[in-house]
Amino acid sequence: MNRLGFLTHVQGENAYRNAQELFVAADDLGFDVGWVAQHHEPLQGGGLSSPWTFLAYAAARTRRIRLSTAITIVPLEHPIRLAEDVSVVDTLSGGRVEIGVGSGSGPAEYAVFGKDFEQKRELTTAGLHTLRTALAGAEVAPGFTIQPPPVSDFSDRIWQGIFSEGGARYTAQEGSNLLLNRATYGYEEDTDVVQRVWADAFLEAWDLPRKPRIGLSRFVFPAKDRQEALRQIEDGLNNATAGFVRRGTFPANRSTEEYLRRFHAFIGHPDEIIEALRKEKVLPVATDLITQFNPGIPDFDAAVKALELIATEIAPALGWKRQ
Repeated sequence: MNRLGFLTHVQGENAYRNAQELFVAADDLGFDVGWVAQHHEPLQGGGLSSPWTFLAYAAARTRRIRLSTAITIVPLEHPIRLAEDVSVVDTLSGGRVEIGVGSGSGPAEYAVFGKDFEQKRELTTAGLHTLRTALAGAEVAPGFTIQPPPVSDFSDRIWQGIFSEGGARYTAQEGSNLLLNRATYGYEEDTDVVQRVWADAFLEAWDLPRKPRIGLSRFVFPAKDRQEALRQIEDGLNNATAGFVRRGTFPANRSTEEYLRRFHAFIGHPDEIIEALRKEKVLPVATDLITQFNPGIPDFDAAVKALELIATEIAPALGWKRQ
């Protein structure tokens, strides 16, 4: 693991203000990358519809932390306008931008934007191709390139979120970095068992001269003990679990510990989390650990303290060094 990241879904009371303050705190603590997730529907687990506006403000309030999305929903954006937004934030931040892309999660979002959900894979592929061309500074139409021109090469700053072994191989063939979600759903096996196969497929298919990068998103919430961690996250956890049960993603009437397993959660005292993460099967091949509190929605002070524990105790024990 070379880099440490923090992802927020921008939820809870005073969500936007607090999320900005978490970016400032993460910057001060030495986190390498700050990530946000785009959602148009609150029921999909996030409250941020316009991530590049958010990241432009974060760029002005931070000094060194890189700024990225996990993910931007490419089929619901005009790829040239998206490239312009990304390039503006990259310019304002002094070249600190990366971008994670994907196809989103629900048909309702597609219907609102007049897009065919059944065509999401094709729309994502086409949109990413145009986005990549624009961010390379190449013409996207005769005589037309985006402004401002990108600050520097974007070829190693594009990430793709995937949910299958085939998707992992395709991502490598496209030359994108690999983004792995905090948990896999619809599998009885543990998330890291499933995702290690995907990570290995990505590495096997990679044939570019630059080193491949794998971003591993994980639900990590440290506190003074497991009881306090559960107290802070239980409301968000219960609400998210109920939604997954209603949609048939999770079975009903299971224990809290079973639902935590299905969310692939690492919670409790830092020593407990370190021990568990050392057994994580994907982490040994990951270049980036991306920590998040979602589906928990801890109060702001507890979130800041958790970031501090991640940066000062957990990540260093796993080999991360602050730059």
